[in-house]
Amino acid sequence: MRRSEFLRAVDEEFGARGASLLSDLVLPGIGRTADQALDDGVPPREIWLALCAETDVPASRRYGAGRLEPRR
Repeated sequence: MRRSEFLRAVDEEFGARGASLLSDLVLPGIGRTADQALDDGVPPREIWLALCAETDVPASRRYGAGRLEPRR
């Protein structure tokens, strides 16, 4: 997952509250916010999965999120 896909997935899943989740929610297992983790070089996919787990996003919406086109 690229950073752009991560940000697109956050926007699609959380809408207007996405920005505040990225800056305010400390993710267990990562030990910092998503914004801090991105700045520290943590892979976006790892952050995405931690964010999904913490906010109870169903597994069916976790994989492939943020892609413009599905893989073939």
